[in-house]
Formats: sequence, structure tokens, C-alpha cells
Amino acid sequence: MDGQCSISKTGTKRIYAYGSTTANHTVDAIAVIVYVDQYNESDGKWHQIDAFSKKVENDYYSAISKSIQVDRGYYYRVHADHFVRMGEEPIEETCSLTDGILVP
Repeated sequence: MDGQCSISKTGTKRIYAYGSTTANHTVDAIAVIVYVDQYNESDGKWHQIDAFSKKVENDYYSAISKSIQVDRGYYYRVHADHFVRMGEEPIEETCSLTDGILVP
């Protein structure tokens, strides 16, 4: 399986967040959870401001995206968790992460 996520600026106070999971073949369940984080300079940490997900059964692909209104003057990033389940086997999991982008 493979997972990816992305973030881009789409306007003065908007970002576009995307995540997808792709399996090598049709599986029982495939999912992606996308998290949007904002960087806080005062504590030097990333804080989650949004999350959304999509689960699909009997397929090899799951993707979701969202346009989000954000505050200016901060860095934002996206990270995603990717899951695949086939039969009674353990769930396969991976994650992906973008660099931060500044919304001036």
C-alpha cells in the first residue's frame, strides 16, 4: 500500500488539504485520516485544528480533500494515517507528512 497527503494555499485565508491511500489490489477496507495542524511559535509545537477521514470497502483506493478557512500569519501542515484491512490479517498502516506552508 501507499499513502500520500498534500497542502496548498487556495486563497487569502484558505488552504486545501488532501490525503489518499492506494492498495496493490482490492481489499476489504481501505481508509485515510487527514489531520491539519497549525504551528504555534509561542510553544514551538504543532496543534491540530481539523481532521477528516474516508473509509471505503471492497476497493483499492480511498481519497478525501477539504478546503479550510485559516488565520493568516501562521504555518500549516497536513499529516495523514493510511490503513488497509484484508480478511483476518492485521491492519496494515502507514503515515505521511507535508512540510509547513505559511499563510501570510
